[in-house]
Amino acid sequence: MPIIETGFPGLLIVEPRVFSDSRGYFFESYNEQSFAASGITHRFVQDNQASSAYGVIRGLHYQLNPQAQTKLIRVLSGSILDVVVDIRKGSPTYGKVYTLKLTAENKQQLLIPQGFAHGYSVLSEQAEVFYKCDQFYHQPSEGGIRYNDPALNIDWMIPADKAIISEKDLCYPDLEQAVNNFNFE
Repeated sequence: MPIIETGFPGLLIVEPRVFSDSRGYFFESYNEQSFAASGITHRFVQDNQASSAYGVIRGLHYQLNPQAQTKLIRVLSGSILDVVVDIRKGSPTYGKVYTLKLTAENKQQLLIPQGFAHGYSVLSEQAEVFYKCDQFYHQPSEGGIRYNDPALNIDWMIPADKAIISEKDLCYPDLEQAVNNFNFE
């Protein structure tokens, strides 16, 4: 299973080997032994799935330590622009944004380590997003950054008049005001 480095420490693209024939396709989306052989040793404890319509922007979310989550994101149907921001103080990529188009067709996955804020926008008519987490959801540890923080200058690839954003996500502070207890190691 090829693993591609992104230039952000710990943020990895996973490209599963896909076997296709006249019946369709098959691939292993997760294999603990294959991941461990590539140095990925997270123990995933929770799977999440979300369905969203075109224009939905979710994020930017994270959980504070000690409940911080590593996530393995993939798209089951449709396409999204996956967006992460490194919020680990002292990281060479602190405050920088990384984006990747994840689709049902390309089958790529993004491994997002603890210390990143995460979000995505739905680029297709509908999208089903599935992700694994190495920590359970813990509401008191929730944190977030405003999706349109001008310092981040994120192009969500959605026209402003088509964006659908939750009230909660609209209320998050900019990165500079966000509560954050992550340090780069």
